Amino acid sequence: MYLRRCSSGWVVLAPAKLNLFFEVLGKRPDGYHEIETLVVPIDLYDTLSFIPTNGGQIRFSCQRVDGLGSATRTTQGDVPEGGDNLVVRAVELLRRRAGISAGASVRLTKRIPVAAGLGGGSSDAAAALVIANAGWRLGWSGSDLSNLGAELGSDVPLFFADGPAICRGRGEKVIPVVIAGSMHFVVVRPPAGLATAAVYGVCKAAERPRDVGLIRRAAQAGDCRAVGRLLFNRLESAAETLSPWIGRLRAEFAAMDVLGHQMSGSGTCYFGLCRHARHARRVARRLQAKGVGIAMTVRVLQGERPWKSARCASSLWMSPASD
Repeated sequence: MYLRRCSSGWVVLAPAKLNLFFEVLGKRPDGYHEIETLVVPIDLYDTLSFIPTNGGQIRFSCQRVDGLGSATRTTQGDVPEGGDNLVVRAVELLRRRAGISAGASVRLTKRIPVAAGLGGGSSDAAAALVIANAGWRLGWSGSDLSNLGAELGSDVPLFFADGPAICRGRGEKVIPVVIAGSMHFVVVRPPAGLATAAVYGVCKAAERPRDVGLIRRAAQAGDCRAVGRLLFNRLESAAETLSPWIGRLRAEFAAMDVLGHQMSGSGTCYFGLCRHARHARRVARRLQAKGVGIAMTVRVLQGERPWKSARCASSLWMSPASD
């Protein structure tokens, strides 16, 4: 996340994520699944603004940004409004635990697609905790906010890692990882999404779990070719039984000269690892022409500050630029 002060309040950028490795180890007594995953944040952001107010009301608004600017383009899923939105739930939870009655005006600009496996809702919740903590001058630590975020969702603590991480447990146990070099991806968002609960409902836990250590070491060494060979997602076969888009995207990426490809999270976004940025733009352009969804290029984030980048303020799902 990337926080800054503005004239009337605070603004934070909430990044999306990709899962380079995802193993399902079994069902837990609490109903969640025990997982092990290697996650990388990418330079696709939602934007959250926060203006403290004297009254006790939390005013929330949400703007959905469509990257191609087309009125006919299919959007994926719905963004919950009001108290059902994770942003509102996060702000209300922090206010309640802090024992304050302050209000706020909160605005979400939504660029990360929902029901896509990119973690947009969880990232927004983490960003809401950070920005409310700053706006109300509560002084909570990052660790305290992360623990609070775990009550909102399993993926929320990930976004306090400020970079790639391995997540275990139900996703709340986060171990930061440093990745050497840069990684460039093409991400395709098909016209239909999937509910996470539905995918887990048909997923079978591994009898012989794969080890995240191999791909972690390859990533730490900056060996993108090895990372491409080691990409893995246990949820992908389950998602394929629920959506024809997964199989179609796998076939399309297999015909491209990418280093590796797979679904992110519980889907339906699908990505390919490329050799460099120019290669990613070329692959994205070809996939866009195939009509399989909206393609874009992204790269892994590692503790940088992107405020001066035009990509932060623009609509990011768009046709890729030419070489």
